[in-house]
This record gives sequence, C-alpha cells and structure tokens, in this order.
Amino acid sequence: MKGLFRLSKTLVLAEKPSVGRDIAAVLNCHKKGNGFIEGDNYIVTWALGHLVTLAEPDAYDSKYQTWRIEDLPMLPNELKLVVIKKTGRQFNAVKSQMARNDVKDIVIATDAGREGELVARWIIEKARVNKPIKRLWISSVTDKAIKEGFRKLKNGKEYENLYAAAQARSEADWYVGMNATRALTVKHNAQLSCGRVQTPTLGIIAQREEEIKNFKPKPFYGLKAKSREFNLTWQDSKTKEYRTFSKDFIEKVSGKLKSEKKAEVTSVDKSLKKSFSPGLYDLTELQRDAHKIFGYSAKETLSIMQKLYEQHKLLTYPRTDSRHLSSDIVETLKDRIQAVSIKPYNLLAAKAMKSSGKLGKAFVDDSKVSDHHAIIPTEQTAFLNSLSDKERKIYDLVVKRFLAMFLPPFQYEQTTITAEIAGETFVAKGKRIIELGWKEIFDRQSSSEESGDGLSDQTLPKIEKGDVISISSIEQTSDVTQPPARFNEGTLLSAMENPKRYMAGENQDLIKTISSAGGLGTVATRADIIEKLFNSGVIENKGKSIMITSKGKQLLDLAPDELKSPALTAEWEQKLEAISKGKLNKNNFISEIKAYAKQSVHEIKNSTKKFAHDNLTGTKCPDCGNLMLEVKNKHGKKLVCKDRECGYRKNVSKKTNARCPNCHKRLDLRGEGDGQMFTCVCGHREKLSTFNERRKKAKNSKVSKSDVNKYMKKQDDAPVNTALADALAKLKLDK
Repeated sequence: MKGLFRLSKTLVLAEKPSVGRDIAAVLNCHKKGNGFIEGDNYIVTWALGHLVTLAEPDAYDSKYQTWRIEDLPMLPNELKLVVIKKTGRQFNAVKSQMARNDVKDIVIATDAGREGELVARWIIEKARVNKPIKRLWISSVTDKAIKEGFRKLKNGKEYENLYAAAQARSEADWYVGMNATRALTVKHNAQLSCGRVQTPTLGIIAQREEEIKNFKPKPFYGLKAKSREFNLTWQDSKTKEYRTFSKDFIEKVSGKLKSEKKAEVTSVDKSLKKSFSPGLYDLTELQRDAHKIFGYSAKETLSIMQKLYEQHKLLTYPRTDSRHLSSDIVETLKDRIQAVSIKPYNLLAAKAMKSSGKLGKAFVDDSKVSDHHAIIPTEQTAFLNSLSDKERKIYDLVVKRFLAMFLPPFQYEQTTITAEIAGETFVAKGKRIIELGWKEIFDRQSSSEESGDGLSDQTLPKIEKGDVISISSIEQTSDVTQPPARFNEGTLLSAMENPKRYMAGENQDLIKTISSAGGLGTVATRADIIEKLFNSGVIENKGKSIMITSKGKQLLDLAPDELKSPALTAEWEQKLEAISKGKLNKNNFISEIKAYAKQSVHEIKNSTKKFAHDNLTGTKCPDCGNLMLEVKNKHGKKLVCKDRECGYRKNVSKKTNARCPNCHKRLDLRGEGDGQMFTCVCGHREKLSTFNERRKKAKNSKVSKSDVNKYMKKQDDAPVNTALADALAKLKLDK
C-alpha cells in the first residue's frame, strides 16, 4: 500500500544558483539533478537572472524585422513572453520540475522586490503552470534568515499587485523605448537610443552643462585681521555677510583700518553643540560614498554588494531605498553587533553593545520602511581574509555606519569671538571637542574645518569680553564665485534621486509629483541607466567629471519634448507605485503609455530637425563604401559604418588589464591578427607576440601555485632543509 502514495513536494524557485544552493542546504535537499537540488519535502531550482523576457517586435509581425518609419508606432494589444535563448536550457529544467505530478505548490524565493517578482512570475506564466504560490520575503540569505523566512511564508496573492507594477514598468519601457528609438534611428540613420528614464537623465546632465556655460564669475572681497594666536574675519555690519561684491567699498574700509593695531573684544559666545551619527545606508547613499571615497562606479558598487549579500552573506539586501530599520529588526541588533566584533571593529563593537536598543526614530521607523530596511550587517561573522580588497572596503563602510548608530553624539563647544576695529566688526570661530562620540569610528575632523557660515574653525586662546587684541596686519582678500560642478557618478545618482532641484521653469504641481514619486528610476535601476548612457555614446568621462557629447546634445534636440523632462517619468514611477498598492489599474496605465508612444512617434516623424555625425572618419566601409564613424565607449574604440543598415564594424582598440612594463598603467590593444599591438599613454609600444613571449618567460621563471601544492603534498612530517623546500614552504605560506 505504501507504494501507491506519492509524496507531495514544494518547489522553491530562487533567482540565482548560489542562493538556490544556500536554500537547498537549509531545507535538507542534497540530491543534485539537472538544474535543481531535491530533498524529501522540497525541490530547489533557480533562474539565472531573467529566463523569460518580452518578445522583440518581429514576433508580432514579420514586417518589423526591417526598421521602417512607416511601420511605426508598434502597439500590440498584448505583449508576448519568450524564453531567452542563452538560458533556454535552465528554463526547461525549471519548467519540468514545476510540472511534476508530485509538486503541489511553488515558493517564489527570488529577490524580494519588484524585479525579483517579475523574474519568477514570468517563468511561471511562460511555463503555463497553475499551482498555489507562496512567497519567501527575506532581507538576507543567512541560514537563520532562510529558516525564519520559511516559517513565515506569505500567500502569493499578496504580491500580485507588485507583479502588476513590475509588468507595467517593463511594458511601458517596451512601448516607449522601442518606438522612440526606432523612430529616431530610422529618421536620422543613426543609432539613437531613447527611453523614459535615460533621456530625462541625459537632460539633467545637459542642463548642468548649460548652467556652467552661461555662468559669469563675480569677484568678491573681504578682510582678514591677523593676531599672534588667531585670525579674525571682517563682517558687514548691515548684511552680516563675510564678503562684498564692491571693490570700492572694501578698499574704503581697508583704507580706514590701515593704521589700526588694536581690536577690542565686544562679545564671547559659547554654546554646547551636538552632532548625531549619519543615517544608515540605502543603495544610492552607499553608491555615492563608494564613488567619492574609492572612485567605484554605481554599477561596480552594486555588483560588490550583491556578492556580499549572496555569496558571503555578510550584508542585508542591497537594492533598498530605505535608510531606516523596522521595529522587528531591533531584537536582532545585538547578534549583528556580535557578528562584527572582530578586528578592527571589536573595541567599537563593545561600546555599541553597551548602548544597543536605545535607538530613536532617526534610525527605527516603520513608516519609513517599504519593502526592505536599510543596509546593515547580518548575524554572520565575517572572515575578512576571504574578501577581496573591494569587498572589504564596501563592507567596512556599512559596518562603520552601523556601529556609529549606537555611539553617543559628537559634542563640542562652539566659541564665537566678536571684536571691533575702528567701528568695523570682525569675527573668529573656534571649536573645542568635548566628546568624540560616533566620530571615533571615522577620521578625526581637521581643526581647520569650515563651519556652515564659511568661517574656518581654529584653536582660540582663553579670552574675555573687553580684552584688547594686538593686530599684526589687516589684509584684503579676494576670490571669484564658482560655477556649479559637473556631475560625477555619485552626484548624478543624487540628481536622479531628487531631480526637482534641476527643474527650473517647471510648474510647482509637477515638481511636487516628482518629489513624491521618488525621482528618476529606482535604486535598483539607476546604475544600469548611467551605464547605458555611457555605452550609447551620449555621455563620456573626462577626468572625474561626466560630460555630454555632441551626440547626446543632438539626441536631446531631436527627442520629443515630454520625454526629456524628469516630470513625465517621475509621474509614471508614482503611478507604478500606485499599481503596486492596488490603487491604480495596470491596463489603464498601459493605455496611457500607448497613447504617449503614438504621440512621440508622430512628433519624431514630422520633425524637420537634422542629425549630424561629429565622429565621421576618412575611412571607407569595405562592404558598402560609406564613410565610417569612430565610436568610443568604456571598453575602447571601434569603427562603425555610417549606414546603419550595412552594420559593418571593426575594432580599433580595446582596453585591457595588461600593464605597461614602464609606467604600469593599463594597455590598449590595437590592430588585428598578427599586427596587433599594445600601446600605452606613456608612449610604450609592443607587439602582441612580443608581449606574450615576455609574459611566458616571466611565468616560467616563477614557481606556480600548483607546483607548490604538489610539492607540499609529497612531503612527510620530517623536516626538510633544502633551499628549494624552504622556498616552496614560504610560497605556500605567502599564498
């Protein structure tokens, strides 16, 4: 009788193999299959990111295989799903497990967010499986978090609105991006990519460039009175400003004070001030700091975070837009502090442990947490030697922010001295640290740190009201106002997060819409948007600054007006949020998007504006005879045929990880076949064949790691005193 009954199992769908293996281990699944791991009660399988995506236009009509402006707009009634070819094998593996007779239900265990929901639901929909769905919603993938998550599985129906929002986002990008990009590209015979987030982001960069171009520097002036122990700064008695734009006025004041050698102290104000620790990290804030401190790109920081979350399990879910904790996390904080009680954090962690649990609304606020709380360490102890240099640096940023939350405020005494010289007011400010507090975690502030009003803090002597100070000199100072700085990846992320400050001329209602919508894109997509702008050649890095290219300027001139404004895409993000909360119907939103796509195509078709290639070379295409374009991106240079339909392209140079033997900078590889050559900015040139020969000789002159391991395995416990053995043993230890 026992053989007549089949066990009912639960299928668990993870987003990546590494997370799938972690979940399988917790659920006691050990039998490995083709793309899955099975146990007595569970089968764990995984995606490889997206396995399913929206179909290309030619899936709806073969005429769309050729790009023609008369075939636009493309507005299918419903968008189709297709299996991605390169991951088709894994899709079939997942589908076959879902369809098994002994699988009673499915647990979605993809990333707990809008995009993770889309990954899983599209797979289930394409597999045409109709079984009950549950949802694993966790913020870290430690064993403890996985076990707790499976004890508190959610009903899949609770996340159907989130899926609808994810679908709406993807479909909106298809309708707008596909149509606008094809219309612009065909109309101007140039690769012109347009999208609902990337185009207004480009618009923000262009607006900043315009501000810099139109900026007119203004000279301003001031006075410094120097004493033996400290300096005083002149203050306008009427405006209370420390500078004036009138040169005649400052020279008049300077002339009046020329022979003065005494300053009488009219007031000494002392006040106790506190500075509380900065908020916890969300992804955007972490990307900003990583770029500012280490020069990492937004995409690179996200990639490092994903490893620390998935592979090392040391940090919580990275794609969060919250800088607060939810109240249910508070009881886990001591375990998290304990996990980071390792060198070099052990002493700070001990102090944090004493004050843990005493956190106010600045850090713990359920109303400020949507899908996920701020990024903090997990309860798993780190082995720092197992982390790469970049992983360790990002981990360090998060741990220090986390520990700072528990330490007391930075307290200091602010002293302001006001003195009078011949009827003119002069001011000096100083700071005396009372308690370092959370700043103990970070570098001590410089004694010359500038205060909020532009005065530099300095060490002040003991001084009282009525004292007379000897002045050695009074000097006139001057400077000019500076234009706004160009964006780098860190500051561009800030602009995408809060674009309202870059919307001069927009009406107040639209600005309010953007403010409530949370900016351009999401924390999870902003890094990819910036990368797309670089790769499409509309922006480039010059030093540390992002510059718009000629192609980028022309694209903005040619693109539909509404699509360039941050207001439109921010309004759409607000509507996507409403869909996720069940307050807006997805179909109504898509109808609006289709109408907009139709309008955009009409505007592009009827435009009389022209596109001019600024990267045209004298080289002719070997296939069609047209001139070639030189295209640059982060990976190097290539020549591309001017005629988009020809499609011929040839690599000119590509950036490599090979290093110059002279200056040790990265080399570029130029040419093709036997003529390939490495070149360096320092002037070094070397044939690829010569480089390979040199590298081969260097490799042969070293003892390889495998040789070390083989030798060490052959040795017994008896000491060996040969020079070779000593050298190999040392290499083994070094390794």
